[in-house]
Amino acid sequence: MTERQTDIYRELFSTFFKIGLFTLGGGYAMIPIIEREVVDKHQWMKREEMLDLIAVAQSCPGVFAINISIFVGYKLRMKRGALCTAVGTALPSFLIILLIAMFFRQFQDNTTVASIFKGIRPAVVALIAVPTFRLAKSARIGWTTCWIPIVSALAIWALGVSPILVIIVAALGGLAYGQLSKYLSSDNK
Repeated sequence: MTERQTDIYRELFSTFFKIGLFTLGGGYAMIPIIEREVVDKHQWMKREEMLDLIAVAQSCPGVFAINISIFVGYKLRMKRGALCTAVGTALPSFLIILLIAMFFRQFQDNTTVASIFKGIRPAVVALIAVPTFRLAKSARIGWTTCWIPIVSALAIWALGVSPILVIIVAALGGLAYGQLSKYLSSDNK
């Protein structure tokens, strides 16, 4: 392996290790960080590709952030790249959880620690909201289509509808809309 090849693997690992350090709030909270690193800073993919990648990673079983990292690594350097990014993303969480497990009894009832986590929670909501609005913009969701994510979210949250069912219904709706659009445009010719 050449030095240049080693550098890209080191860069992939270190980038996703850094991303993995900020897992507060889970994978969705990491989207802006991943997007900034992968799309803006390193330009490993375009914003539209990132949107598609998020949709695919979300629909796959497993940890969302690791799914994204695997897809990015695989796109850039196949299996070795996927391994570098997956390990880079998972290792910080593993080490942090290991440290917490080792010292949990010492601070489980600590009011300062509890207060810190209460303060972090609203920030995590904002970290999740920002990529949601960016995704909506990238997906070209406008005033005529904004009802779809709203109804979908309410169905999942308030009615307990399975997210898988929502994805299937949305896919079938998109397919039907595409077919109807084709049919109507061929009628006008």
